[in-house]
Amino acid sequence: MPGTAKNLFVLAFANAQLLDVTGPLQVFASANDRARGLGLPLPYQPRVIASPGGATLTSSGLALLADPLPAAEEACDTLIISGGWGVYKAAKDPELVAWIAARAKASRRVASVCTGAFLLAASGCLDGRRVATHWTRCEQLAEAYPQLRVEANPIFINDGPVWTSAGVTAGIDLALALVEADLGREAALDVARQLVVFLKRPGGQSQFSVTLSLQNSGGRFDALHSWIAEHLNHALTVPVLAQQAAMSERSFVRHYRADTGQTPARAIELIRVETARRLLADTGLPIKRIAVQCGFGSEETLRRSVLRALGVTPQAYRERFATAPQPG
Repeated sequence: MPGTAKNLFVLAFANAQLLDVTGPLQVFASANDRARGLGLPLPYQPRVIASPGGATLTSSGLALLADPLPAAEEACDTLIISGGWGVYKAAKDPELVAWIAARAKASRRVASVCTGAFLLAASGCLDGRRVATHWTRCEQLAEAYPQLRVEANPIFINDGPVWTSAGVTAGIDLALALVEADLGREAALDVARQLVVFLKRPGGQSQFSVTLSLQNSGGRFDALHSWIAEHLNHALTVPVLAQQAAMSERSFVRHYRADTGQTPARAIELIRVETARRLLADTGLPIKRIAVQCGFGSEETLRRSVLRALGVTPQAYRERFATAPQPG
């Protein structure tokens, strides 16, 4: 990116999530700091914008002094849409949505952070594309915009000129990826080191969800899930589960899948992984013992299940998230 610093706009709105705005901004500011230290031209000219501009109160209670929406003739290299509780009201503002749609077409790339995907989706910019958002809002986004391909696990997704990221701090991951695309891996790694974050954090956002939200809105199987969690090292077959739920096997399988969106076998695996995840982070138990305690039988079965669910191995997860002293 030689030459003049590129205009980079971060769109805020009333009740935007503060970190959705300031997280990416700091990444680009740090990239500028690096350039200054090396005697290089500044790569970015970042600005916070909002409609109508001026003091814009975020959901944290801190107000941002934002510029008004730039005029159509003002060049824009990158447009980033923040998220937060105010995004739903912002998505109903026809003038703002129209401005985003027009400005996105005139920009080299456009991105959203967390639930900013709802505002970007309202503009039509995400139609037919793979999309990420906060894991608690994936189902809602998919239902509201069925033309999108919403994916629950990625920290961020790049689909052509459109980038979307998962929840809150994932905006930092996305911004680092943009810096890497612009300035190269070495520059992005320098910025990540300065901010004391991963250039590419291990795993996806499913590692931060609780039992991957078994989608049981009616609560019919809550007691069964509690019982399963207390008997993970038992043989949890369909006949055993059906008996515990006081249902016939056929009725149990049919109702369980309808209520949770999962087969019993898959749900048990997820509960086992969730328990293993906590033990990996919060205890110093050997991984082999965790495998037995959670009902995986072998360390290799645990490794495959954790890798499939979280995107990292048990050892890598423990190295990243451990809070307890680990065995030497």
